[in-house]
Amino acid sequence: MKYGYARVSTVNQDLESQIQRLESEGCTEIYSEKLTGTKIDRPEFKKVLGRLQDGDTLVITKLDRFARSTDHALKIIKDLFNRGIKVHILNMGIVEDTPTGRLIFTIMSGFAQFERDMIVERTQEGKAIAKQNPYFREGRPNKFMKKQIEHALKLKETHSYRQVEDLTGISKSTLIRAKKRKEESIEK
Repeated sequence: MKYGYARVSTVNQDLESQIQRLESEGCTEIYSEKLTGTKIDRPEFKKVLGRLQDGDTLVITKLDRFARSTDHALKIIKDLFNRGIKVHILNMGIVEDTPTGRLIFTIMSGFAQFERDMIVERTQEGKAIAKQNPYFREGRPNKFMKKQIEHALKLKETHSYRQVEDLTGISKSTLIRAKKRKEESIEK
């Protein structure tokens, strides 16, 4: 039996293209999740690994969906081979339980980990450069502009938090933080 596994790293990414590829490969059961590959604890991946039996095939669209760490990938593939399970990674081909197959898998896993490590390094370098800008602020951008917050605080003088939230869409917790920051800046 052919089992498929699809994974995306973030909630905003779409699983559909991976699922379609797995269906076109003849996978009868497909497990999918939205979870970073750097986590070893992936519930759906554990489920599919638990379902596999001697003679089954695990199909994955890309090696980086399988594992990001070379050590982890080698451990999983060794376990699958010991259990008589075939592995087909669509962007690589069928991973054979032969010296050559294991070598190619090891090399490709190393490249996948290298690619991940380089992404992390470039991200950290970019953050270091961005932090040199005095206006840099880490985290997601503010949802509301300063004028909108000031308007909401002005409304708060004559309305309840609930009324201000209904009028502006700005939550009570955001207003409380803005009010506190405003008071702190006045004290200075």
